[in-house]
Amino acid sequence: MFDYPKQAELNRVLPKSKIYEFAKPSRPVRDRFVRQIGEIIWKYKLAPETVNLPARQGIEEIQVFGVALKTRELTATALRPVLLTIDKAIPSPIFFQLISGDRVKFTAAYKRPSDADSTKSVAEGYYFETPWQSVDTTLPPLPVALDLAGLYEQMLRRLIRVPARSGESLREHVERVNQIHAKETECRRLDAQLRRELQFNRKVEINATLRLRQTELAQLQQV
Repeated sequence: MFDYPKQAELNRVLPKSKIYEFAKPSRPVRDRFVRQIGEIIWKYKLAPETVNLPARQGIEEIQVFGVALKTRELTATALRPVLLTIDKAIPSPIFFQLISGDRVKFTAAYKRPSDADSTKSVAEGYYFETPWQSVDTTLPPLPVALDLAGLYEQMLRRLIRVPARSGESLREHVERVNQIHAKETECRRLDAQLRRELQFNRKVEINATLRLRQTELAQLQQV
């Protein structure tokens, strides 16, 4: 995603047992770790001492993890239970490098302090991701920022394909994008239901609901 500074490089193996210890995943999620994930590498730590930026707004460090996939080029959605487990085990924001052979994609969820307990972090459900690309692709340098909170915001916005509105905070941006994905899912469901329905009156009702949801979706997508 970025050409991280050399002084931030760690390249330490992160044992799955440590993740299990802190996140306590269910047996099905542990099975996903076994089936889907090979080695997990703690590749970079972006912190005041490694990128020369002060902590701010509860963001004291940003982690970059490399995750080797055992199976085909999985999407972040397919890996969501595994990624959420890692995010639960590590309090600071994490950017993942998903590696499959000579291909890589970058993904992260929006992570913020919990509204109920500011000492804990919450990873919002949707993982934003880039397309797959060659591991040899030339990467840009880190964005210019005044502090780690500003750096985190710029890094995460690079993964969000829906443009931000003027003056829209990162949290507002993420919430709107999550609403867009929910509306898109509902529109697909209604469209499939419309195609299956045989009764004329029901088709009219479903079509009216579909048009309303499409209008709501278009409003959410406006910049």
